[in-house]
Amino acid sequence: MKYLAHYVIIGALCFSGILSYAFYKKSISEEKEILENATYNLVKTWELPELLNEVSGIAWVNDSILACIQDEEGVIYNYNLQTEEIVFDVQFSEAGDYEGVALNDTDAYVLRSDGRIYEVLNFMSDSISVSHFDTPFNEDNNLESLTYNPKTKNLITVSKDEDLKEKNFKGLYEIPIATKIQKNSPVIKIDMNAEAFASFQKKKAEKTFNPSDIAIHPKSGDYYIVDGKNPKLLILSANGTFKDLHQLNKFHFAQPEGITFSPDGKLYIANEAANGVATIMEVTLD
Repeated sequence: MKYLAHYVIIGALCFSGILSYAFYKKSISEEKEILENATYNLVKTWELPELLNEVSGIAWVNDSILACIQDEEGVIYNYNLQTEEIVFDVQFSEAGDYEGVALNDTDAYVLRSDGRIYEVLNFMSDSISVSHFDTPFNEDNNLESLTYNPKTKNLITVSKDEDLKEKNFKGLYEIPIATKIQKNSPVIKIDMNAEAFASFQKKKAEKTFNPSDIAIHPKSGDYYIVDGKNPKLLILSANGTFKDLHQLNKFHFAQPEGITFSPDGKLYIANEAANGVATIMEVTLD
């Protein structure tokens, strides 16, 4: 009986190993098939520490560091891509639902989902100065996207859910750094009934495309807007013309929540952990 128990245990372990290997082979096969049909390529992937499981926004700091925020803590985490660790963090507020981060040189701007924006001056130093200002948005609009346009010196945001004024459009709104007062009319309108969205159309127009972050290409000036709910990447020209729409497979992009560029145009997308590990990916597009 004693030996029988041993044989049962050994058999179970062997079966478990075979099953795991089968799933591993299936996973490799699936990834190969997905990449063959994808319109993107993964250059490199960084697995983030558990502290950034809820990563919700990223912004380029310098040649090795990305500023990261997560949607539970009022902290900016500076992640080093070379050493693959958080090298510096700064607390700017209490716990809250923080969703977007944008940089203007040494100053950081962090977006809360209800439309409040925190200005963190000299965010990489030991002597920061923090203030905040509100936009016309509120929690019903559910804001997650924020970027900075150095040419116009404006912050730019777009709602994830309802727009301020229209059901069939979502606007990109400018907020001048100098005044901190959001402009009344959007600089660009995204038509939820556009042909590019035909296969993603929802009964409620505002659910067709749900922006989770936005970035501006440093060379072309194009807007890159990622949707974390149903992973995809929309590219608009600087004047708002539809240029491309890439589907992002959940195998790689479980929940894309952050997007940024390096000065030379390298694209980085951050993913919340979902049921796995939070990641930052360097991506090229076909």
